[in-house]
Amino acid sequence: MAQFTEEERLRRRIEKRFMKGVADYGLIEEGDCILVGLSGGKDSLALLELLAARSRIYKPRFSVKAVHVAMTNIPYRSDVAYLRQFAESLGVPFICYETSFDASTDTRKSPCFLCSWNRRKALFTVAQAEGCNKVALGHHMDDILETLLMNITYQGAFSTMPPRLDMKKFSLSIVRPLCLVPEADLAAWAALRGYRKQLKNCPYEHDSGREGMKDILRRLEAMNPEARYSLWGSMSNVQSELLPRKPGSGPEAATEV
Repeated sequence: MAQFTEEERLRRRIEKRFMKGVADYGLIEEGDCILVGLSGGKDSLALLELLAARSRIYKPRFSVKAVHVAMTNIPYRSDVAYLRQFAESLGVPFICYETSFDASTDTRKSPCFLCSWNRRKALFTVAQAEGCNKVALGHHMDDILETLLMNITYQGAFSTMPPRLDMKKFSLSIVRPLCLVPEADLAAWAALRGYRKQLKNCPYEHDSGREGMKDILRRLEAMNPEARYSLWGSMSNVQSELLPRKPGSGPEAATEV
């Protein structure tokens, strides 16, 4: 029986969950031109590496480009030369797009929200200019579950970042091919692959409340090691007849089991 190294086992596990996410949610189709948002973090580096490798397989045929959005008014900086070399070593064209935002234009929103929103706009701009029909982001399973918990807690909404979001306004789709890959596997992969870290981290990265949700997810897994998979499954197993109806929508009709 073949004996796999730690790196080979990890690679096979990540690739399996990556391909399952792609297949389950229809993230890659024939003729796609996919623009990867390459932030410089471990997740986007792993995503680019996985998509570049997948694009060399015959079906479906698709192409990949990478863009790094540099927000010039935020003291957050990646090694752009390293990102370019990394992308080009995978045979992927690389674009660096500079932009900025004025936080004083909307004091109701946090700088973190405004930065993220303007980065997303920049990705759409580059995608349209480059003829791309999909934008791939490096959000992993933990990101999606943490967003679910945040939206339930702070917004009173059962929602999160979906693996695929078709945007009619921009004629683009946002896809998240790492949606079924746990963050711990990506962190281990980054260490084994020697991914280079950003030169300066985002000053607002701890202001979003996400760190608290990471801790909650860890606590849930301490109670139930399968908690993340139960949470994921709950999003496609919504038993609406056992949930409160909107006020004024009529009497409850279901019988509680």
